Amino acid sequence: MNLTELQRKLLAAARSNAPSETVPYAFQTRMMARLGSAGVPDGWALWAGALWRASVPCVAIVLLLGAWTFFASPTPAQGDLSQDFENTVLAAANQQASDSIW
Repeated sequence: MNLTELQRKLLAAARSNAPSETVPYAFQTRMMARLGSAGVPDGWALWAGALWRASVPCVAIVLLLGAWTFFASPTPAQGDLSQDFENTVLAAANQQASDSIW
């Protein structure tokens, strides 16, 4: 479709329809002035707002996991996780110490 022809038809239709008396005086001027004064959104403020909104679910998850860890008692078959972790991490150091004796 030809854009100039479309523009001409739209302008002709707008001119044939007279504005209503219910529109306040200088309404379009006030609206255009308000749109121009909106300003540029602050990116840092948007990030800060999103992070503050995300902090509530994160705190809730941390509290739930902390309560689960606190109230879940390990069975004797499972053993102590801290001791298992320490033995695994220090296994290489213990091996080197025993090899240096011989």
